[in-house]
Amino acid sequence: MSGGDTGRQPKYQRIAARLRAAIEAGEFGPGERLPGENDLMAEHGVARMTARQALGVLQAEGLVEARKGAGVFVRDFKPIRRRGLERLAHARWGEGRSIWATDAGDRELVVDSVEVGEEDAPVAIAGVLGLSGEGARVCVRRRRYVLDGKPVLLAASFLAADLVSGTVIARPDTGPGGIYARLEELGRKPVHFREEIRSRMPSGDEAERLALPAGVPVMLIARTAFDATGVAVEVNNMVLDSSAYVLEFGFDA
Repeated sequence: MSGGDTGRQPKYQRIAARLRAAIEAGEFGPGERLPGENDLMAEHGVARMTARQALGVLQAEGLVEARKGAGVFVRDFKPIRRRGLERLAHARWGEGRSIWATDAGDRELVVDSVEVGEEDAPVAIAGVLGLSGEGARVCVRRRRYVLDGKPVLLAASFLAADLVSGTVIARPDTGPGGIYARLEELGRKPVHFREEIRSRMPSGDEAERLALPAGVPVMLIARTAFDATGVAVEVNNMVLDSSAYVLEFGFDA
């Protein structure tokens, strides 16, 4: 952007840009407090509302967080590197390991909410799973994942009730290797996955459950797992805090 363009920016955006550059240059490290409204007012000769708007821009971008009564601080949450191919390898869940551990590494990952039950199949889900007729039912597993004390992911898995009703998959704890290891035991081992990724702003409920600051979008990942016959055995709809994740895909040319 040219100097002329910068000059035409509102003052609060120019202040936000300077603070952003200072954060990127390491002048304010993770967990450090930014100059407060009074500091910005004095330094830049602006009104309180302008200083507040500047800090609000950085909060909306997920770079900083406000702590009531303490000020605005650079976020010290380390991004999660989600390795899309490695985490779904049979060598991982087939040996009883969690695919989510690939993302977390040695950090503390907790599933703090698990809801499992049977529901009428949504039309879109029924179509993917090949369920037909009125009254088609699905087993739904809803979870919230918390990393280092911060909610980062909401997930809802849908499986045909006729396939998993009465099995461990219909219980909160599916055991080592999770859903995919249990599907393998049922003779419906997943051999192929498809993921679709897009982004949007969160709903009110999503923002609350993920503790998202205003203005932070979410990433949506819809994963379908297929067995050896090409039939879909699971649909997993995930909602990710976009400021918490880096999506990584490694593959040969």
